[in-house]
Amino acid sequence: MTDMKKDELAEDQAQINDPLALDGMDAEIEALRAERDEFRDRYMRALADAENIRKRGERDRREAEQYGGSKLARDLLTVYDNLRRALDTAADAEQAENSATKALIEGVELTLRELLSTFNRHGMKPVNPQNGDAFDPQLHQAMFEAPLPGTKAGDIIQVMTEGFMLHDRLLRPAQVGVSSTPKS
Repeated sequence: MTDMKKDELAEDQAQINDPLALDGMDAEIEALRAERDEFRDRYMRALADAENIRKRGERDRREAEQYGGSKLARDLLTVYDNLRRALDTAADAEQAENSATKALIEGVELTLRELLSTFNRHGMKPVNPQNGDAFDPQLHQAMFEAPLPGTKAGDIIQVMTEGFMLHDRLLRPAQVGVSSTPKS
C-alpha cells in the first residue's frame, strides 16, 4: 500500500473514533436526506403536472373533435332553414300539379333529408318544440308573447325556427312565441 492510502485510512479511522467528527457526519447525512426528500417532492410534483397536462390535452382534443365544427354547423343551419321554407311555401301554394314542380319539391325534400342525415352523423340533433309545450329558456328563445285563450302562461304557441344541439351543447335555440295568458 502506498503511503498516501495509509494516511487516508488512518485519517478515516481517526474520524470514526472522534465523536465530533461523527456529529458532523450525522449532520451531513441529515442534510443529504433533506435534499433527497426535496428532490423527491419536486419529482412527484413534476410527474403530477405532466399527468395534468396530458389529461388537459386529451380533454381539449376531444372537445375540438366534437365541437370544432360548430361554426360551420351554425352556418349550415341557414341552408336548412331555407330548404324548410321552400318546402313550406310549395306545400302552401299547392302548385304540385305539374310533374316538373313535383320533381322539384321531391328534390328539395331529398336534399333536406340528406342534410338532416349529415347533421345526425355529426352529432347535431334538432330541438323541435311543439305547440303547447312548456317554454324552456335553456332550449328556446322567446320571440314574442301573446295572449291566447285556452293556454297557460309560458306555453309555446308558435314555433318559428327549430333549434339544434351539437352533442350536449346548444348550437341554436328554437325560436318560439309564448303565451302570456295568466294561469287559470
